[in-house]
Amino acid sequence: MTLEEENKLLRDIILRLEKRILELEAQVRQLSISKNSRNSSKPPSSDMFPPKRNQSLRESNGKKTGGQPGHKGNTLEMSSFADEVIKLFPEYCNHCGSGLSDAVEEYQSKRQVVDIPPTTPIVTEYRKYLKICPNCGNHQETNFPQGVTNNIQYGPGLEAAIAYFSVYQYLPYQRLTLCLKHLFNLDISQGSINNILNRMALKAMPVYKHIKAKVSESRYIGSDETSVKVNGDKCWIWVWQTLAYTYISSHKSRGSVAIASEFPDGLPNAILSTDRWAAQLKTPALAHQFCTAHLLRDLKYLQELENNQWSIKMTQLIKDALHLKSKCSQYSYIDTQAMQIEQRFELLLQEHIPKETSPKSLILQKAFVKHRNSIFVFLYNAETLPDNNSSERAIRNVKVKQKVSGQFKTGQQIFCVLRSLIDTCIKQSVDVMNALTQIANYQTAE
Repeated sequence: MTLEEENKLLRDIILRLEKRILELEAQVRQLSISKNSRNSSKPPSSDMFPPKRNQSLRESNGKKTGGQPGHKGNTLEMSSFADEVIKLFPEYCNHCGSGLSDAVEEYQSKRQVVDIPPTTPIVTEYRKYLKICPNCGNHQETNFPQGVTNNIQYGPGLEAAIAYFSVYQYLPYQRLTLCLKHLFNLDISQGSINNILNRMALKAMPVYKHIKAKVSESRYIGSDETSVKVNGDKCWIWVWQTLAYTYISSHKSRGSVAIASEFPDGLPNAILSTDRWAAQLKTPALAHQFCTAHLLRDLKYLQELENNQWSIKMTQLIKDALHLKSKCSQYSYIDTQAMQIEQRFELLLQEHIPKETSPKSLILQKAFVKHRNSIFVFLYNAETLPDNNSSERAIRNVKVKQKVSGQFKTGQQIFCVLRSLIDTCIKQSVDVMNALTQIANYQTAE
């Protein structure tokens, strides 16, 4: 072997070794940087043990925590109407001991005490009578009021309260029986609670279907899904929500079959905001909007893992777009500022990312190229939100329910129906207890 051939062989070996070193360094960085709630969609509860203090992605604005100078605080205000007024008159003079019953009083000031009345159940008894007509001798009976069908039953106010405590305050059946006993001195079995929730869900079905129809007609919809345990098996809870309506449903699948069962024609009139789940992206829609909060967390992870300029520049671009949205709810496609965002985005899509040192950044860049029209939709539509946080909040209650009550046995769809009703009422500033009471009063077909 000549010296020239030997040098060439050694150079080839060195190049291969350098390439391998880069690959191993990338693997080491990947092992040292774990995904957590700051740089991915993982919840804070999954972070390393012992748990660290949650680190927010929100950047400091230089202000101290708490109320800012000039902020007007809120205090308990007196009611303009008092249910009971107790007048306090002095009975005698502390100086000379004379009685003051005939003296003229002069109003000085007032104080109010806000309390709740004793919580005892009200039992209403209906007695049915018969009368005989004096003219024809007909035996005429009265009828019990509509809805009073049993010898003894629970009223709509109590059924509404049980639905509220179970679905919105997440009380499991056993604790709910104790709550009713301690607060209202009512002995209600867990079986009766289950029957009441079943009846409430059945009566709420017309409203539930109306909510679904309104969601499907909306121009902007956010959607998300999460897993739950139902009697030991995995199930999926889905949400589709707007600014005014929340529709939650239970399915055995996390795939597109679940979406097709709810919306067979898709959502062709809506801009659908999601977190890039493949099944969601298959949904026919007017347009798709990727959740920018998810994108920023993904980019945060790439910065920590691969430390390249591409992820830093893409992060800044998304933040600049969000700043534009905060100044104006909708831009035209020929607006100078929006065009600048698009031009910077196009350059980042074309920027070379070395596969050896930044393989995951390259994967995300390819995803952006494939879905380039789903990143900045929010800039051109006033109703479209840049993130899908509202959908995450709408679905998070399912996880809270599991943490407080444990897994579902069979009532996951009952929870979905009643929770959809409650969350929609809250969005529309409708009194929740009044709405639930009206549902309890509704008479279903026999």
